[in-house]
Amino acid sequence: MPASPPLPTLTYDPVTDRAREECGVFGVRGADKAAVLAAFGLQALQHRGQEACGITSYDNGRFHSERHQGLVADHFTDPVRLDQLAGSMAIGHVRYSTSGAPVLRNVQPLYADVRGGGLAIAHNGNLTNARILREELVQAGAIFQSTSDTEVVLQLAARSRKTKSADRLLHALKQVEGAFALVAISNDKLIGARDPFGIRPLVMGELEGAVILASETCALDMIGARLIREIEPGEAVIISDNGIESVRYAPVRPPRPCAFEYIYFARPDSVIAGRSVYDARKRMGRRLAEEAPANIDVVVPVPDSGIAAALGYAEKIGKPFDLGIIRAHFVGRTFIQPTQAKRDLGVRRKHAANAAVLKGKRVLLIDDSIVRGTTSKKIVRMVREAGATEVHFRSACPPITHPDFYGIDMPMREELMAASHDPERMRTLLECDSLGFLSVEGLYWAVCDAPRNDDQPQLADHYFTGEYPTRLADRDRASSAKDQQLSLLVDA
Repeated sequence: MPASPPLPTLTYDPVTDRAREECGVFGVRGADKAAVLAAFGLQALQHRGQEACGITSYDNGRFHSERHQGLVADHFTDPVRLDQLAGSMAIGHVRYSTSGAPVLRNVQPLYADVRGGGLAIAHNGNLTNARILREELVQAGAIFQSTSDTEVVLQLAARSRKTKSADRLLHALKQVEGAFALVAISNDKLIGARDPFGIRPLVMGELEGAVILASETCALDMIGARLIREIEPGEAVIISDNGIESVRYAPVRPPRPCAFEYIYFARPDSVIAGRSVYDARKRMGRRLAEEAPANIDVVVPVPDSGIAAALGYAEKIGKPFDLGIIRAHFVGRTFIQPTQAKRDLGVRRKHAANAAVLKGKRVLLIDDSIVRGTTSKKIVRMVREAGATEVHFRSACPPITHPDFYGIDMPMREELMAASHDPERMRTLLECDSLGFLSVEGLYWAVCDAPRNDDQPQLADHYFTGEYPTRLADRDRASSAKDQQLSLLVDA
């Protein structure tokens, strides 16, 4: 029996102490120089992944592909390169790796020749049964060129007995589990699909007759396209010369979009499920002011994701909002450092205290979340050193007590601060004068205008509740194998 592939290589950075999104996708059909539109769309989605980017175009039966490590602007602003990506149809991808190592062979879109024609796929999310399916495919003779779970979808499509390429892709999607939004091109068709719970976002727009698919509405705004609608959970759309065909490849389920899209990942000018992300974040701040008040002089956001919540908090309590922390936007990624002193320096490279705002003030810091708490503690210290007389800390989301398995890179449960410490212990460790979190009910009020439906939650909120929308087949099997190994050791 072949050896199991290694567990996904996670590149979570303890210096920045941020959960990171895996990627963003973009697709277009029916536009002159579609690759140019794809490049602009990917630039709007750059916040979703900065490690790698790629574009694949289709022109008169031929596929053209460019994949690179680095930022979109570093590779897709050259007119000569974009001219090589000929055609009126293209898909693109920006990547932050959570499944598969950050190497070129894992950069998307991935392409394969399958029976019925070529197929290129760009995928956002994680498949929770990818390892199991991969082992079955390898045993059946499949040869994998990457360690990305996206290739599992390609392999399943290649082995499908369906005759049309679009049908082969849909047949593959019926076998996978987890969270995904994907775009694909095959035989002059642009295809978009979303997982059965709608955990990962995908929208459809229109620009001068061209159809656009994108992870967020901000990408439509970037190119001047109008929003048509969201792709529904469990829906695939097939865009061809015959128009837009909608196919339900999975049973209808109540949508459960990712709560962290509203909290942190999506750009604030995007709209998800009809709710402005910026408005949702301000509402989180207002509700947080009600649930966790403090006697302070100034409200200061941890930039940039804490800004909208801090504005809402300040408006609610009638206190000044000010930029007491300045973020350096052109530092680049802070890699894991070998010593504590260098880790502290890494934080200060990204954030600087604005003493003119902080000195002599009772400061309330607002961040989008607390993951491990490492960066939060350093920021609290930095604010005190700048002269703040008191430092209070508020999180615009509930305590994160469970890891994610759907495409967000965050530590395992034992590394999550709120999983092993109560709020008072967390306050002591963070060295702040008070600590408060938005409640789960407050989050639902901000995003859904309704209480949480415990029987059918309206959001994927497993980070705070431990209630995962899907089964976690790979994780469960890995846990079972570990238990068996421990049992053998005990018996020995």
